[in-house]
Amino acid sequence: MKALQYLNKYFLKYKYRLILGIIITVCSRFLALEVPHLIRESINIAEDFKNNIITDISLVKSKLLTNILLIVGAALLSGFFTFLMRQTLIVMSRLIEFDLKNEIYQQYQKLSLNFYKKNRTGDLMNRISEDVNKVRMYFGPAIMYSINMVVLFVLAIAKMYRIDATLTMYTLLPLPILSVSIYVLSRVINKRSTTVQQYLSKLTANAQETFSGISIIKSFAIEKKSMKEFEELANTTKEKNINLFKAQALFFPLMILLIGVSNIMVVYIGGLRYIQGLISLGVIAEFIIYVNMLTWPVAVVGWVTSIIQQAEASQKRINEFLDIKPEIKNTANNPSEIKGKITFKKVSFTYEDTNINALKNISFELEKGKTLAILGNTGSGKTTILNLIARLYEADSGKVLIDDIDVKSLNLDSLRQSIGFVPQEAFLFSDTIRNNIKFGNEHATDAEIEQAAKDAYIHHNIIQFNNGYDTYVGERGVTLSGGQKQRISIARAIIKNPKILIFDDCLSAVDTETEEIILTNLYSISKEKTTIIVSHRVSSVKNADVIIVIENGKIIQHGPHNELVNTEGYYKALYEQQLLEKEI
Repeated sequence: MKALQYLNKYFLKYKYRLILGIIITVCSRFLALEVPHLIRESINIAEDFKNNIITDISLVKSKLLTNILLIVGAALLSGFFTFLMRQTLIVMSRLIEFDLKNEIYQQYQKLSLNFYKKNRTGDLMNRISEDVNKVRMYFGPAIMYSINMVVLFVLAIAKMYRIDATLTMYTLLPLPILSVSIYVLSRVINKRSTTVQQYLSKLTANAQETFSGISIIKSFAIEKKSMKEFEELANTTKEKNINLFKAQALFFPLMILLIGVSNIMVVYIGGLRYIQGLISLGVIAEFIIYVNMLTWPVAVVGWVTSIIQQAEASQKRINEFLDIKPEIKNTANNPSEIKGKITFKKVSFTYEDTNINALKNISFELEKGKTLAILGNTGSGKTTILNLIARLYEADSGKVLIDDIDVKSLNLDSLRQSIGFVPQEAFLFSDTIRNNIKFGNEHATDAEIEQAAKDAYIHHNIIQFNNGYDTYVGERGVTLSGGQKQRISIARAIIKNPKILIFDDCLSAVDTETEEIILTNLYSISKEKTTIIVSHRVSSVKNADVIIVIENGKIIQHGPHNELVNTEGYYKALYEQQLLEKEI
């Protein structure tokens, strides 16, 4: 249970609920264990009357009626306390489940982009849902039944031992066999549980990727291939589950067998001792009731053990991610004031997963309120520069400065809140257009939302939809065209009113006429803002204060449009090529 030790902090957090649950369980079991004692007394009274030890029939009836009422009362009170026990311990498990899911989700938020490149979405989802649910069962039913079992065993065996130590020893003979069985099967269950959870993650990841890429699957007509892959994975998962349940299935028959042996011991040894006059007939009846009261707790040992082993396997998987230290940490506790000046000093960066050297000694300076344009071929390092500004990655060498302060020294939240980012691939949430735009500013008014949409030249499209701004865009904005998604992303960045605006080739899906309208709006909006535009079109960058051209991670040209267009090189060649295409 090493992995589950991580969860001890939650026991401390909810210690009062746990202590109360234990007290209630003790009360419940104590009342329940009064019933066999009352039954013994009732049988002994009847036996005494039969043997003429007691001759007053009215006294016998009175005592029997009193015992019956006490039995009913004890059973009702025991049931009530059992209800309270469930309310206390099961609710505690739900509260811990809530806390653990939030802890995992917060950890996911802190982890860098490299983490998400290495791990599949389906696996992340499975660990925060299925694995947490397995752990919740450990905190809930497993803890509740374990406390119930321990309390019942301690109280019942103590009572049994006080009545007849010899008969108690014979009754408990099967327990060593039970202990060995639990030990052996627990090891098997733990190993198989880990395998089952791993395959469940693979199954979830496969389904998630299939549904996300369903348009590609249909367009290539590979539905049968996709179904075959899923079926093979599902069959393997099924086989692993069957292997797990085969091990679990051994517990209950074994428990029932051992209880049966205990009953035989009570009847045989108890019968002999009754004949010898060492115990009364009521004692045999009382022991049989005790043994059968222990049947469910003993039988549940297997189930509880299985739950704990599955929880151990799941928590081990959860800990793998919780133990990861975020590569990018917020080193400043106090908020930082961001004005907008950006400086790169001999910055180099290599992607860890691909070992691609994206930037090589990049240096430039962009004053507050100015516009920088970045051009270059695919894979030249343009987006990497933007990611380093937002500190989504850390530079391997050199320095990235904002307002002449190293970004590592700035408050990370302040830095990112001061940036309005429009990514190359527009991402919209499964929500309304209004809420997707408000994502940039949750307090924005309807008027501000409409103005941002007008500035992004999407307002006229939105009002044509049946539900206007309340139109749901579907997962990842699937109901909209590429250009519409890009323009809503631009509106989302504009409404944020940031100090720094970053546009990562975000006009690639719109025509040149629409691009011209949007750029005109953007230049008027961004007069007081530091703006960076990444593009493949000269028309998108010609009005920038400074233009840099990147090739293979190095700056090969630097200057304003009028200077670069008259200088032999990449920029002039691209300008002439696009000018010719426009004329044609």
